[in-house]
Amino acid sequence: MALSLRRRLVWQLMALSAGLAIVLYLAVRIGAGEASEATMDAILGAAAQGIAEEMRSVEGGVEIDLPPGTFSMLAAMGEERIFYRVDVGGETLTGYEDLPLPDQPPTALTPLFYTVPFRDVQLRVAAVMRSIRVDGRAEKAMVLLGQTREGQEAVAADLGNRAAALGLAVFLAAIPLSLFVARGLILPVDRLAEAVGRRGPRDLRPVRHPAPVELKPFVTALNKFIGRLRVTLSQTETFIAEAAHHIRTPLTVMRNEAELALRQSNEEATRARLRGLIRSADDAARSVGQLLDHATVLYRAEQEEWAQVDLALMTKAVAGRLEAAAGLKDITFVLDIDPTMPVDGDAVLLEAALRNILDNAVKYSPVETLVEISARVDAGMARVVVKDRGRGLADAVPDRLKQRFLRGGNVSDVAGSGLGLTIVEEAAVAMGGNFSLTQREGGGACATLLLPLARS
Repeated sequence: MALSLRRRLVWQLMALSAGLAIVLYLAVRIGAGEASEATMDAILGAAAQGIAEEMRSVEGGVEIDLPPGTFSMLAAMGEERIFYRVDVGGETLTGYEDLPLPDQPPTALTPLFYTVPFRDVQLRVAAVMRSIRVDGRAEKAMVLLGQTREGQEAVAADLGNRAAALGLAVFLAAIPLSLFVARGLILPVDRLAEAVGRRGPRDLRPVRHPAPVELKPFVTALNKFIGRLRVTLSQTETFIAEAAHHIRTPLTVMRNEAELALRQSNEEATRARLRGLIRSADDAARSVGQLLDHATVLYRAEQEEWAQVDLALMTKAVAGRLEAAAGLKDITFVLDIDPTMPVDGDAVLLEAALRNILDNAVKYSPVETLVEISARVDAGMARVVVKDRGRGLADAVPDRLKQRFLRGGNVSDVAGSGLGLTIVEEAAVAMGGNFSLTQREGGGACATLLLPLARS
């Protein structure tokens, strides 16, 4: 799963802060080591030059005066060990004879520095060379002055630890700063998303919300998508309306012509074929109607254009329109309906749901029976209950019967598309309610449509 932009930005800022903290530590650690080494080299070289300058030619040899100030100056740098060696004419006059010489001897009083291991320590040595007259001859005098560097390493380590503490403090301070910066950078995206989210399902205007330059390509692409969606929805709505007209009208004409031919025909075989044609036209009209109803329900459910609808009045109206079909089977509607039941919903969805519930009750009920229709307010909900004495559910699972194109095994001889209960279920869920179907005690089915009452 991809990280969110906010988390990714925070992690990148924290990684950058950690990298900067490490660079700070290394820079201070290396810089402190180089600075302290350069300082101590300068002092060590000055001390070696001081010893060399104090060498004097005397009768019978060379006099070397080791000035106390020289060693005091070196001791001031810390508790270091000091080694020296003075060679004149290739012979060691004083000091440590085993103190290593440089690979290349110095050529002047300018110090030559090198580091060598000596007596289990690392020694930093300054070597200087001068010319001195001994018994009337010019001889080369070389002074080696070495010093251990434990103090220098301790100073560099202390500065490095301080740099590490400073880097850690920078990293810890970067955590809330990264969160703050990430929030500020993502804020325009959140505001754009909020502006788009506040729109209703029918608001397909181009997005005009102010956005940073970096989001302009996204806003442009979003507006193009909204434009394509607006055209597609318009075409869908037009198609549904035209399909309803261009499919139902020919079926109606065909049925009327078949009925006319049936009345005019005297041949029994022809009359039988015409009756079959009429039944097929009725079945096709029913299936087409339910397919179109289903498409309408799906389309309008997406729009969510709710308004206040009186469910009690609509239940009476739908029952009144189906009384003629019920009368053909001598089925009587028994109504128990409250005076008013306002709900927030879509009138087309509600009518489709009620029509399919009552149509199923009439279709699967035997002749000369009652269909009880109750519409009452119950615990803050509008409840419509339709009970019949039809074939019932048999062994079918109620939730399975709500799936598209699935029908019970006990109704295979009755024409149907398997979409009626699906339409009711999807309409109920779209408006925040629910639909249930149960077996009625004593035979038959009980269909219940439950919707929340309108907010006052």
